[in-house]
Amino acid sequence: MSLKIAVLSTVAWRTPPRHYGPWEQMASNLTERLVKAGHEVTLFATGDSLTKAKLDSVIESGYEENRNQDAKVIECLHISNLMEKSNQFDIIHNHFDFLPLSFSALIKTPVITTIHGFSSEKIIPVYQKYNKSSSYVSISDANRHPNLNYLATVYNGIETDEFQFNHTPADYLLFFGRIHPDKGTAEAIEIARQCGRKLIIAGIIQDEAYYRERIQPQLDENIVFTGSAGPEERNKLLSNASALLHPINFDEPFGLSVAEAMICGTPVIAFNRGSMPELIQSGKTGFLVQDTHEAVEAVKELPNINRQYCSDWAIGKFSAKKMADDYVALYHKILNF
Repeated sequence: MSLKIAVLSTVAWRTPPRHYGPWEQMASNLTERLVKAGHEVTLFATGDSLTKAKLDSVIESGYEENRNQDAKVIECLHISNLMEKSNQFDIIHNHFDFLPLSFSALIKTPVITTIHGFSSEKIIPVYQKYNKSSSYVSISDANRHPNLNYLATVYNGIETDEFQFNHTPADYLLFFGRIHPDKGTAEAIEIARQCGRKLIIAGIIQDEAYYRERIQPQLDENIVFTGSAGPEERNKLLSNASALLHPINFDEPFGLSVAEAMICGTPVIAFNRGSMPELIQSGKTGFLVQDTHEAVEAVKELPNINRQYCSDWAIGKFSAKKMADDYVALYHKILNF
């Protein structure tokens, strides 16, 4: 049965993002799959967003890309724009964190919220207030908060055709993600140095001081920083890498680059935190390690990974089609049909 669905993305970046923007990427992947499945979908996002759905926007570009805008004002206009049109939809799918929940008790249309992560414990009271009246979905079991009720866990879904399987990669290791202490850029450099392997670093610089003090001084012919990478360059970097290094220093809710790398057949060596045990089959699609020493040892085991198995397993678990199918099942459950 076809549904009228509103997908609420953020207005920080374009949907889908040009470079960084995991929430926007998932809102985009879901929207396009829902349209392909025959649903009537309206995407609420920035005016420069790309979609086959109907696009509804209050600003042309995101406030992270056009800093002449006030983020709070834009967010207020963006969310209220959808809520004032809520009666046009069977269901609203919120990818915009906790703010839209403050409208949810004022409208009749059900709201389902994908919780992409918690920026702080301080936002939990808002989620708690709407615990019984809204529907929450986690992107991993590891990212569930004990004080919240969840309808389901739905893993992030990737358009697998956008990534190329590579059976014979190059010899470099890859770090792909935000340049920030949480993501472990410095640890990735340490691992590569100890292994005597080339490391390519790709991503936006989110912590300027960290980059300037811990990363930039170590750049040379073997430790190379390429900056942020768009979709085409991302595919090349991930598919040609012998492994993705993911030495995170926080309990990551998901980790898109981990799933994307494995879809290319590229194994992932990750610190065993957050959602990593749900994303990686240790010894088969990569290795879960405790520290840099174990990561160095894991690099030696890379020849034992079957890249075809790695790709097949990741495609079966993290495809956009599977994500959309799982969400549609939840929509029907919420709507009781």
